Amino acid sequence: MLLPIIAIVFVAASIMLMKKGVTKDNARTRVLAQVMMFVCVFTFLVVGGGVSAFAEETTITNTFDGSLAQGLGFIAAAVATGCSSLGAGIAVGSAAPAAIGAISENSDNFGKAMIFVALGEGVAIYGLLISILIINQL
Repeated sequence: MLLPIIAIVFVAASIMLMKKGVTKDNARTRVLAQVMMFVCVFTFLVVGGGVSAFAEETTITNTFDGSLAQGLGFIAAAVATGCSSLGAGIAVGSAAPAAIGAISENSDNFGKAMIFVALGEGVAIYGLLISILIINQL
């Protein structure tokens, strides 16, 4: 019971230290407060058992039998998500600067420019959807 109270006190103290205005003098204090908060939360979660110490004991059953087909299905889902995210990053990386340039020249081009950026993001969403459909079939 003592560990959660100590954690709350340290987190509250570090938040109070971080609320001060940023100056050259108290930058070290703010970094120290963030480190203190991280150490406190880490200690509470790892050493103290964290949330799992208060949860009921449950058993998780594994429904996967580990066949070759399931393994290849998981690899296919990972490749679908990874490649679509890579493609979306390339598309947005080239479309966003062009959109910003078009908007800076004429602010009426905002709607048209954002459509091209959103189309690039759509590629990643489609890849994620395909990987969800693959995993649901396993």
